[in-house]
Amino acid sequence: MPDYDAKTALLVVDVQNDFADPKGALYVRGGEEIISRINAEIADAKAAEAIVVYTQDWHPDTTPHFQKNGGVWPVHCVHDSWGAAFHPQLVVEPHAVIHKGSGGEDGYSAFSVRDPRSGESSPTVLGELLRRHGIERVVIVGLATDYCVKETALDARGLGFAAFAVEDAIRAVDLNPGDGDRALAAIRAAGASIL
Repeated sequence: MPDYDAKTALLVVDVQNDFADPKGALYVRGGEEIISRINAEIADAKAAEAIVVYTQDWHPDTTPHFQKNGGVWPVHCVHDSWGAAFHPQLVVEPHAVIHKGSGGEDGYSAFSVRDPRSGESSPTVLGELLRRHGIERVVIVGLATDYCVKETALDARGLGFAAFAVEDAIRAVDLNPGDGDRALAAIRAAGASIL
């Protein structure tokens, strides 16, 4: 793993109550168990004066992303709700917070959102932010391995960033058994590293 430095950004993906708390609407089993490990990465990054960027799912009440509106997922991470808030044990000292899905899009990657009907993708501000700061590498931690972590890693590689996912600081939904392992394989196949 590269040392944190001015050319490395830590991406803390979706460590929110709805994912990381057992009472959350879309709880990722073991999500709360990785928070201390994530906090250690945040401390290392901050000590090296590296950029730390946090992402949040930030959905409207009604979106085609939700089952009630024809999508896949139960209602979760509705903006300004308890479920959308960062888990209280997470150290939050961001350089930036990227809100994903705020316009009703599918917001899996920190770098892009996708219209759930047309499939059309559009960028978030993250890529531009990292380029402006001269970032060459991203280290990814958070939830969930088989969705937002994977898509963030794939987009990072597609944009030319070196990417590293910290295996003991991520957890999978495993909606289908083995999804997490398949996500790790896809991350590796894209040229990113699993640490």
